[in-house]
Amino acid sequence: MTGPRVEQTTKLRPLQYVGYGAGDFANNLAFSMASMFLLLYYTDVVGISATTAGTLFLVVRAWDGIGDVIAGRIVDRTSTRWGKYRPYLLFASLPLLLLLVALFSVPGGLSEGGALVYAYISYALFSFAYGLVNIPYGSLSTAMTQDPDERSKLSSARVLATNVVILLLAVVVSRQIANSDDLQQSLTILTLGLVVIGMALYVFTFSTAKEQVQRDDEKVSLRQAWDTVKQNKPLLRLGLSSVLFLCGMFALETTAIYYARYVLDDAGLYVILVAVQVVGMLLATLLIPTMVSKVGKRTAYVASGTIAVLGGIVTAVAPGSNPAIAIVGFGILGIGIGAINTLIWALVADTVEYGEWKTGVRAEGATYSVLSLSRKFGQAIGAAAAAYIIGLGGYESGAATQSDGAITSIRIAAGAVPALVIIPAIALMVTYPLTEKKFRQIVADIAQRHAEPGPNESRAPRE
Repeated sequence: MTGPRVEQTTKLRPLQYVGYGAGDFANNLAFSMASMFLLLYYTDVVGISATTAGTLFLVVRAWDGIGDVIAGRIVDRTSTRWGKYRPYLLFASLPLLLLLVALFSVPGGLSEGGALVYAYISYALFSFAYGLVNIPYGSLSTAMTQDPDERSKLSSARVLATNVVILLLAVVVSRQIANSDDLQQSLTILTLGLVVIGMALYVFTFSTAKEQVQRDDEKVSLRQAWDTVKQNKPLLRLGLSSVLFLCGMFALETTAIYYARYVLDDAGLYVILVAVQVVGMLLATLLIPTMVSKVGKRTAYVASGTIAVLGGIVTAVAPGSNPAIAIVGFGILGIGIGAINTLIWALVADTVEYGEWKTGVRAEGATYSVLSLSRKFGQAIGAAAAAYIIGLGGYESGAATQSDGAITSIRIAAGAVPALVIIPAIALMVTYPLTEKKFRQIVADIAQRHAEPGPNESRAPRE
């Protein structure tokens, strides 16, 4: 059995928040670069059709979810002098960043089939490498503190960093798309630069985000991990809600640049749309710790989802002749999406203790791999659905103008899809069982078990 010997609930230092957030800044130099621009790169630079790219996203991200389960098992069986999670930030990060370069560097001169094969292989390798970094990174917060308020702050730090990266990438890459005479060369040079920046940030996170919750070194077997996960009802409900939420989020993220170029008829507005959305996300991220302390994570999640649904509706119906309405819609979406995304990371950290309390086994890697699996399925469905919708709507790769059907399909993918899928995501969380009061009782129960060692000690939960 595994579990912390000492419950670490002291306040973290500011540098620890910054260091932890820097890790997700580095993660998103790779991840957000791919999620924001890979479809456009495939359709308008490589020449892959939108529907074919949609199938690629669906297949690779579905495989990626399985790869995350494998990565979670590897992480759960890791024990080094640097800790359980931090070594992956140091040693798995460089392959991830180099694969980002490969992802945006499809060799010229390949046949259409050859380019597609290259895209499948490079994207599959990139996705698996990302899991080997992101799963231990996400698990790291559970080893830094067991205080729920501190975990909310760590979650806010990572989402804050993510939003800053999204805005910076939108500004830099959109300018390259608009002005570069050789977009392929520009993207290759840019991704090489991201390798240098990303590695520096990963080293900083490794140095500052220390694992402080003391734990046994006992390995978690596959059967123990499976038993822990299948009995973790809060985790399973959160995972299903995350599938739906990520589906909406990635449908929007994948089509935002198309929305600016063809619905609003001004590619320059893409930066403004993203900037407003990011400001909304940042505002939500900063407010989440206060919201959680006042109303709890569950109520904050439901309220944030309702805001996101409203933003999706506004985005879907906003007239192209009045960009201000679309900008407002993106801002509202940003508030809702930013808040939910922050809350998901805080909620999943709490499910680790629930799993240990329920089964006597602490399996952070398996827990985070389940959430990662659900997020990857949501990302796969959302990105693929967006690509299919605009492809079936008549989108023509690289065309200066698009048909009315194509423009309508972009509206549906960017606004209607997020609104429709987030509604059931909210419904799943209305009766989410792991409240703050329940969580604090669970942590106290676990501490009492470890204070009463003995061969006959019962590890069953104290209901």
